[in-house]
Amino acid sequence: MYRITELARQFGLSRSTLLYYDRVGLLSPSGRSGADYRLYSPADRARLETICAYRKAGLTIEDIRSLLAMEGDDTSEVLRRRLKELGEDIRDLQVKQRLLAGMLRITAAGGPHADMDKETWIAMLRAAGMDDAAMERWHVEFERRAPEAHHRFLISLGINETEALLIRKLSAGAGKGKEENRRTDVFQP
Repeated sequence: MYRITELARQFGLSRSTLLYYDRVGLLSPSGRSGADYRLYSPADRARLETICAYRKAGLTIEDIRSLLAMEGDDTSEVLRRRLKELGEDIRDLQVKQRLLAGMLRITAAGGPHADMDKETWIAMLRAAGMDDAAMERWHVEFERRAPEAHHRFLISLGINETEALLIRKLSAGAGKGKEENRRTDVFQP
């Protein structure tokens, strides 16, 4: 039998993680010691090993609970679904990676050229899979990291000074959670 701290250490987990797994019904100890310590059996250890493998594969607690409940049944559907989700996530990340690399090339070349305007830029972001919320996050992050570069970038897109300042103000406010300052229509063509 294993005590909670001993078992947690074997898997590089915290004691609180095992307590959480117990609370959500993923892994309950098989017994208690005379001093009321949680005791885990070799079968509990094997179950934790399975839970950890599923977590490393990116499965949610709910998915893991479903898989563990199936015991011996065909679990391939849940795993196929997660594999498909990972593939979609990878494709989305690759698109964003290419977009960011392009942005860096544009920035290194001194910003967008005259043939790049606000509408073209927004169309590129949309083609890369960014929705309104993602574009707003992009502006918020740009404003947070490099406010003056953000301003120069907006101006280089042909946005007038007043609108550029408004976008920056809204980006700074949204970044601080000031919901009343948010107006995503400013980020649109």
